Amino acid sequence: MSTLIYVELQKIFKKWRTYIGIIAIGVLVPIVQAALYFTGDGYIKSLTRGFQDSFLIVGNLFNGYLVANLILNSLFIHIPFLIVLVGGDLLASEATAGTYRMLLTRPVSRFQVVTAKFLAGFIYVTALLAWLAFLSLGVSCLIFGTGELLSFRGKLIIFAADDVLWRFASAYLFAMLSMGTVFAVSFFFSSLVENAIGPIVATMALIIILAVLSALPVDFLQNLSPYFFTSHMTLWNNFFNDPVDYADVLRSGLVLGGHILGLYLITTYIFLKKDILS
Repeated sequence: MSTLIYVELQKIFKKWRTYIGIIAIGVLVPIVQAALYFTGDGYIKSLTRGFQDSFLIVGNLFNGYLVANLILNSLFIHIPFLIVLVGGDLLASEATAGTYRMLLTRPVSRFQVVTAKFLAGFIYVTALLAWLAFLSLGVSCLIFGTGELLSFRGKLIIFAADDVLWRFASAYLFAMLSMGTVFAVSFFFSSLVENAIGPIVATMALIIILAVLSALPVDFLQNLSPYFFTSHMTLWNNFFNDPVDYADVLRSGLVLGGHILGLYLITTYIFLKKDILS
C-alpha cells in the first residue's frame, strides 16, 4: 500500500494544477503580511478604540499570532477551491487519459487503488495546510514577534502569550477535517465522471448551495443545517473563544469525520462496481 500511495503522490505532484494552491498561498500570505506590516498599528487602534479610555493596553499586541489569525480568517474560505483542483482530478483524470485498464491490470485490487488515491489526496490536503501554517504562523512570528493574542468574537478577548500555540495547533488540526471533507466530496464526484472539470464545479456549487440554504431563515432548512458539512467547516474558530466549547467542537468533528468516512465508502463502492471501458 505504501508503494501505491507513493506512486499516487508522484502523479499528483507531476501535474501543474497541484502547484496552483501552493503558489497561491505563497503569494497571498506575503502580500497580506506586507500590507499589515505598514498598516498594523491602525488596525490595533481601531480594534481597541472602545477600550482605550477605560484600560491601559501595553505590550506587543500587533504580533505574529494576530497576523496568523487574520490570515487564517481571510484565506480559509478560499482554500476549498485549491483543494478540489486536486481532489476532483484523482479519478476522473484516469478516465480522461484512458489509463484505467492499464492501472487495473497491475497485481493490486481496486480497493487498494482507490484507497491509495484517497490517502494520497488527503496527504496533499495536509501538506497544503502545513504550508499555510508555516507561512502564516511561523514566518509571521519571525517578522512580527510574539505576544498576547487579540481575538474578537462578539467581545474582545486577550489570550496570554503562553496560551496561544495550542489553540493554533488545534485550529489547524480541525481545519484538516474541514478541508478533508471538501476533498472527500470532490473525490466522490471524481468517481462519477470522466472529466475533472465536472467534480471541481460540482463541489464548489454544492458548498455554495449548502451555505445559502443554511443562511435562509426557514425552519425546515434550519433543522437540516446541522447535518450540512458546511455548517461545521469554520468551527476551528471555536479554539479562539474563551472558554472553548469542546462539546460543540466534538459534535462538529464527528459530523465532518462521518462525511469523510461515508464519502470514502460510497466512492469505494462505486469504483469497485465501475465498468471500466477504457
